[in-house]
Amino acid sequence: MKNVIILGASGNIAKKVTEILVGDEDVNLTLFLRNKSRLGKTEGSKVNIIEGDVLNYNQLKAAISDQDIVYANLAGDLESMAKNIVKAMNESGIKKIIFISSIGIYDTPLRPVLKPYRAATDVFEASDLDYAILRPTWFTNVNEVDYELTKKGEQEKGSVISQKSLATFIAKIIESPDEYARSNYGINKPNS
Repeated sequence: MKNVIILGASGNIAKKVTEILVGDEDVNLTLFLRNKSRLGKTEGSKVNIIEGDVLNYNQLKAAISDQDIVYANLAGDLESMAKNIVKAMNESGIKKIIFISSIGIYDTPLRPVLKPYRAATDVFEASDLDYAILRPTWFTNVNEVDYELTKKGEQEKGSVISQKSLATFIAKIIESPDEYARSNYGINKPNS
């Protein structure tokens, strides 16, 4: 049984990951978000919902203290959030983190809108955590699972990725986290 926490659980991708994980009998799921009324209906008796803020270190540490895998689906002051997450995980002895960044964070010059994503990614990569960083292209609502990966340092591809594809890959990482330890992938729909 894996204990998995989703930080920023009210986001669109996080909700799709939640839909997948609720049906997994090997996952105990915790949803962490600022306002639980933004979740809507969440199926499953194994789901624990915690209201809190990733920038509040004590709330964050308490929420992740008994987790096996942390999945961060966040917006805002990402660098400060990443620093809190790394500190809380280190102090709690948790190693596995999945972080959603963005395509284009290694472009030169770096677009200002991407600086928070790059800064947070750099925090995770400088840590000794077993991170899986994903750099998706623009999201679509298409009901399909069709994706390809590019490793850090390879030319990023594509222009879109369905939310369902990204959620499916995140669930795959949760299923086999050791296979993706210390990885950094661009993810897109092939030939998009």
